[in-house]
Amino acid sequence: MLFPVRCFTCGRPIGHLWDEYIKRVEQGEEPGKVLDDLGVKRYCCRRMFLSYVDVSREILYFPKIS
Repeated sequence: MLFPVRCFTCGRPIGHLWDEYIKRVEQGEEPGKVLDDLGVKRYCCRRMFLSYVDVSREILYFPKIS
């Protein structure tokens, strides 16, 4: 599953912020601070970032059945 383009609750476009968010969090910044800097103020949009789990990496580990 890919990161959503829009917030499920309010419909605000948030997909374009994902790459910057991940890059900064992996560098060690606090997720809340990064979201503040990116201008994500609504709690519904913030939960989209904080609760997202990239399951595509887990799916790739399963062998292909012929």
